[in-house]
Amino acid sequence: MKEIFFWTPCLVLLSLVLSINCISFNLEPNTRKCLKEELQGNVPVIGEFEVSEQPGQKIDYIVTDSKGHILSQRPDISKGKFSFNTETYDMFEICFISHVPQTQKGITQLVTVNMKHGVETKNYETLGDAANLKPVEVELKRLEDLSNAIVQDFAFMRKREEEMRDTNESTNNRVLYFSIFSICILLGLAVWQVLYLRRYFKAKKLIE
Repeated sequence: MKEIFFWTPCLVLLSLVLSINCISFNLEPNTRKCLKEELQGNVPVIGEFEVSEQPGQKIDYIVTDSKGHILSQRPDISKGKFSFNTETYDMFEICFISHVPQTQKGITQLVTVNMKHGVETKNYETLGDAANLKPVEVELKRLEDLSNAIVQDFAFMRKREEEMRDTNESTNNRVLYFSIFSICILLGLAVWQVLYLRRYFKAKKLIE
């Protein structure tokens, strides 16, 4: 029971922290700003955006992965939503591009983005209504999914750490072998140089 009372407030705090994904920024005329996030594979992503309107100015948005594949795109936006699913572990970015005619003086526009992924995308109110769950049961379900997501994230981070450790060990071994090879080459050249100079000096009768 003590463990339950200890973990429950921690999970609630984590859920509050993870749910804060709203970002606002100013987009200068005829510029491009991108938001990047590293996500695992098979993760649903949803988002909402809103742009302050300025007559004659347009803003496009595009979502791509590190290979340049377009996952979502829409021209001349003002307010709306987007969604996509990640296929593999990758770095994803959502870019907002401002377009202002050359004959018009551009004005800075405010862009607001609210993006959620993974467990955050689930609508637990709808799930509770469909399964006839009480509010406490819905909250427990949400905390259970959140804890599972945290465990999966830690497992993924551990796997990445193991891969990085293996890479470091492999690199250290290669550097060690290269260093030993370089030392052997230098020692061989030094011996060859001494023998060569000795023969040269003997040929010139400078030494006996």
